[in-house]
Amino acid sequence: MIRAALSFAAALLWASSASAMGPWQASDCHGETACALEDRSYHVMAPDGWDGVTPLPVLLHFHGWARTGVNAQRSDRVGASTRRRGVLLVTPNGRRKTWDFWSSGTEDVGFANRVLEDVAKRYPVDMQNIFVSGYSYGSAMAWRYVCESGNHVAALLGIAGAFPPGETCPEAPRQVRHVHGVSDTVMPFPNDAYGADTVPMGLWRARLDCGAGQGAGDWQVVDFLKLSRVEWRDCAGGQVVLDTHPGGHFIPHGWIGRQLDELLGLAPSYP
Repeated sequence: MIRAALSFAAALLWASSASAMGPWQASDCHGETACALEDRSYHVMAPDGWDGVTPLPVLLHFHGWARTGVNAQRSDRVGASTRRRGVLLVTPNGRRKTWDFWSSGTEDVGFANRVLEDVAKRYPVDMQNIFVSGYSYGSAMAWRYVCESGNHVAALLGIAGAFPPGETCPEAPRQVRHVHGVSDTVMPFPNDAYGADTVPMGLWRARLDCGAGQGAGDWQVVDFLKLSRVEWRDCAGGQVVLDTHPGGHFIPHGWIGRQLDELLGLAPSYP
């Protein structure tokens, strides 16, 4: 897996360098027009006001069950957040509108790598700012992806979907940020062998060699939903952040936007 990741990183760097040699030209696939790749497809959406030259941070987002990449593009909680922040949104389409994240070795990890390689041939990519997110089943797929091919990833942004206890990961991103509703009955807030007060972050706390977490207070972007944050900043390998809310199974308003603002050093805004 390490050798595969190194090969992928080299391929992505080559593709990004190749695409950056000249001004970007409009692709034959963009927005709701899917890009074909082998026998599968993905969607890509550039941010508003992009000059066609500046390398773009990338958000690779895995859609929820029974959805497609178009749903994320249309969402004011996903697509609107990337468009306003200068981030290229890349949304692969899962086979039969779902993902195989249940065990290691899934073909969906390799497919996602090939998607990023293909994107980097079409767009100049900021290699230091590749983010991976997902919602529900897509969040569990995002976890699987960074677990097996995450050394090149700046941050995982998981939403309402996580691994059960017992998983180990050969790779990890530099940061892990996750949000989960404590009343979620679709993909419930999982048990965690590393401590009930810190679920579901035990896997990443152990993988990134984190010390004790600290409460970082409450925050909100809409009046009707308050999120509570715990942070693990004392980590040998990065940083871990967990946001929880009292609600159920959904993408909180403004959550992706807030994470991108913090990761990119932007002033917090909504959406």
